[in-house]
Amino acid sequence: MNLLLADDETLMLQILKAYFVKDGFNVLLAQDGEEAIDLFYTHKVDLAILDWMMPKRSGIEVCQEMKKSSRTKVLLLTAKGDPDDEFLALQSGADDYLRKPFDPRILRLRAQKLLNLTAKSVIGDLTVDMEAQKIYRGGKDIQATNKEFELMRYLVVNKGHIVTRKMLLDQVWGFDYFGEERTVDTHIRRLREKIGEHWIKTHRGMGYCLEDSHE
Repeated sequence: MNLLLADDETLMLQILKAYFVKDGFNVLLAQDGEEAIDLFYTHKVDLAILDWMMPKRSGIEVCQEMKKSSRTKVLLLTAKGDPDDEFLALQSGADDYLRKPFDPRILRLRAQKLLNLTAKSVIGDLTVDMEAQKIYRGGKDIQATNKEFELMRYLVVNKGHIVTRKMLLDQVWGFDYFGEERTVDTHIRRLREKIGEHWIKTHRGMGYCLEDSHE
């Protein structure tokens, strides 16, 4: 899933990006309202987290622009504390509103709720517990390694979408990883052996996809 973070505070962007990358999101960053709108029109954005007070275009304006043509979920961040401001934010089309300063863990939970990503994702006989970092098959812990769990987390967040080896390397192994792309194939093979061959589909020349149905 693509998550757009827009804030003119660079440190804030980097802190929040670290949280959401760990959860398997593809994170897009913008430091002003116009950049946020440009990214929105060039990517399929599933959730936008927008600071209210941004240069060039405010979070309210960006939210209204997004809501004209999409169902993208929008969460507004602001240092404003007046109840009227919250009313204005929600009236503009925002799906949620959070005052600064805030605990990033709370923002993370709000984001998961907006996208219907609960702490436990159930797919057939599989249960992926995001908080405990465990995968269960038929109620039994499959003893996944850290890398196998991170792969599964990323596939769950992007369920139904093809993800490339490069995307998996960047998000699971890190942007500074310089090893072979084939390491992804090895870990996918081991994960399939544990959860069942049918859940993770290979799309030749493209990548992998976690699918709801194995028919």
